[in-house]
Amino acid sequence: MANLKDIRKRIGSVRSTQQITKAMKMVAAAKLRRAQDAVEGARPYAEGITTLLLSLSGRVSYSADPLLSAGSGAPAHVVILTSDRGLCGGYNANVNRKVSEFLASEEGTGATLTACGRRGNDVFRKVVGERILRTHVNLKDGLNLSLAREVADDVSACFARGEAGSVYLVYSQFRSAISQVPVVEKLLPLEAPEAEDGEALDYVYEPDAATLLTSLLPRYVRTRVYQAMLEATAGEHGARMTAMDSATRNASEVIDRLTLEMNRARQAMITTELMEIVGGAEALKG
Repeated sequence: MANLKDIRKRIGSVRSTQQITKAMKMVAAAKLRRAQDAVEGARPYAEGITTLLLSLSGRVSYSADPLLSAGSGAPAHVVILTSDRGLCGGYNANVNRKVSEFLASEEGTGATLTACGRRGNDVFRKVVGERILRTHVNLKDGLNLSLAREVADDVSACFARGEAGSVYLVYSQFRSAISQVPVVEKLLPLEAPEAEDGEALDYVYEPDAATLLTSLLPRYVRTRVYQAMLEATAGEHGARMTAMDSATRNASEVIDRLTLEMNRARQAMITTELMEIVGGAEALKG
């Protein structure tokens, strides 16, 4: 059995760790609140512009804009959204696993990558190496609007030049503080919906549909990428808050167990000392 000094040192160490995890949980909770508000505020706009673009794309020819083409024979390009930091449970591992599954599928064969976040870059740098074309790591401001614009313009140009046959986003979709679901979403090419039988509803566009579509397509791509980054950021904070809450509870259980062990050790030491005193007294009597 460990002596009292060692047990007290372990209790102090665990208690210090518990204070850190509790503080990290509170910070993550505050950041999650802001990130969740941003996600919920951006979703209606993202859904609206997507609906409008799908409606417009069904009324123009595929030659109206390079981003509407069916894609070349080039491999797909995948944009991975992970975090720079750890201590967020299985958040990064789940996204990386989803990417690995996609790369192993027929659509992902030979795919090139854009890695946003050090955790994803470190994993796939060892797996695909030179197929990671661009890397965005050590992001002081996290996944923000300027990065979304940069990534969206880059993948759009790559697709328009025929260097990528399609573009996919892989990120963790925010559901709640305890639920983040990794998803694979196709960003380009924009696929027009199939017309339903008996559909008679139509719109008059000013300017014409092709001009409007060409103007809105870059904004649509940026919006989709930015929305994915907002979802990923909220998911990261939710996962970190949950992980730190679990770590704090586990630390409390460890402290309770060590305290019980310390009390037993102290009781055993007292009992031993009493027995020695009694034994010494009996020896003096004899």
